[in-house]
Amino acid sequence: MSKSFFALIVAVCLAVGCLAPSTVCQSAEAPTSVTFPDTYAGQMAQQFLDAFNSGEENLWREYFLQDPKAKDSAEVLQRRMDMTQFLYGDLGGLDARKLVEDNEYMIKFLAEAREPKGPFNWVVLVMAFDSLPPHGIKSIGVQPGDEPGKELPPGKLKPQQMVELLDEYVQSLAAEDRFSGTVLVAKDGQPIYKKAFGQANLRYHVPNQIDTKFNLGSMNKMFTGVAIAQLAEQGKLSFNDPVGKFLPDYPNKEVAEKVTIHHLLTHTSGLSDYWEPLFNSNFTTVRTVQGYAELFWDDTLLFEPGERFQYSNAGPIVLGLIIEKISGQSYFDYVKEHIYKPAGMINSDCYEMDAVVENLAFGYTRTDMDGHPVDGPRRNNMFLHAVRGGPAGGGWSTVEDLFGFAKALQSGQLVGKAYVDTLTTGKEEMGLDMKYGYLFGEEFSDGHRIVGHNGGAPGISAQLDMYVDLGYTVAVLSNYDMMAGVVAGKIGEMIVR
Repeated sequence: MSKSFFALIVAVCLAVGCLAPSTVCQSAEAPTSVTFPDTYAGQMAQQFLDAFNSGEENLWREYFLQDPKAKDSAEVLQRRMDMTQFLYGDLGGLDARKLVEDNEYMIKFLAEAREPKGPFNWVVLVMAFDSLPPHGIKSIGVQPGDEPGKELPPGKLKPQQMVELLDEYVQSLAAEDRFSGTVLVAKDGQPIYKKAFGQANLRYHVPNQIDTKFNLGSMNKMFTGVAIAQLAEQGKLSFNDPVGKFLPDYPNKEVAEKVTIHHLLTHTSGLSDYWEPLFNSNFTTVRTVQGYAELFWDDTLLFEPGERFQYSNAGPIVLGLIIEKISGQSYFDYVKEHIYKPAGMINSDCYEMDAVVENLAFGYTRTDMDGHPVDGPRRNNMFLHAVRGGPAGGGWSTVEDLFGFAKALQSGQLVGKAYVDTLTTGKEEMGLDMKYGYLFGEEFSDGHRIVGHNGGAPGISAQLDMYVDLGYTVAVLSNYDMMAGVVAGKIGEMIVR
């Protein structure tokens, strides 16, 4: 399994959730084509490929409209159409090459891209459908796959063997200029592998170091979740409290009255997002939590709170306001004092991008603002992310600091065990064996539990996975598109066998 949720690579949320990279053990002799089984999932997989490979949006629409969720919701249908367009632009069609796993309502298969424009020539599709009529789509996930013949050796790997294989794998990615960043793997609280690859600044050829700071994307959400749990542990809030209890002057009264802290933590609030208004405004002026909140707090709810899961960056921003209100500190000062400091995170903060910050990696991308591939060389992402991150993401850290956070969290230094369990236990379904907790993701691979989060944007790729029962911690940070998840996924494949 390298199916670490926190690795959303070619991240396709065509249904209610996302699926992450999954272990595929290919044989050296892969068939040139696949005959899908005569099951419901097999028939729907063939229909999907036929529609997808046509490149015709009307056929994509017809396929998705077979599912009542898309038929009854223009928003769901449009989200699936947008993601299919993204995929088609990245892959240029798919040919199924190997059936990996299947049953009546789930199918997983390896496919080869026809005209790849992104970093992946081989992908794995995982399609799941409701077992009850009318058998709607549960999820469709697209993940990086391994080219047949390049599989790992069979059997459980010893730590030293894993380290050697991992180093060979990442070295090859770096040599092909596919990975730039840092990697840390720890077992039972001790690092067994940590190394830096590539360059922090291509213009001046500054190499990455193990303590180079990388943008975290959405991984800051974990810190926001821990901050809320700390306040709950102190009796200063309850997860069922409405927003208005702490923010009585919140401009949107419907949000103040209906949305609870639980809704905000689980992405079930119905709040909209803020990326479009942020970049339609003078985004260099948005440097406070309230500045972010003002971008969306007059928006109407997209759905009734608690009705469904829909990933939103707005929820953690409102949580940031609540943290500021209760603590009397800025969100940034609170996190530095109560999370970074006790965890020994000396190189982590929401740095302002027009300030002088030492040893910080610039991001480089081959995508546009929406993540669509763009022809030509990589370009700096300076104008493709916020000038200062916050409760929803955009801060900076190192793999060593993330390891420190993982240790502090799991040892009870930040909150007690009961609250660690509350934070990391999944509450909202996201896909096969995957749930979302309180700003942490949880998944199971072959019975092994993995918790953490990922982050991604143009030129930003980050992932932290804690293999709770196996004692492994994996932290990968990259200043290239999507590649932290690729590496973390391969590590997961080595760990869970």
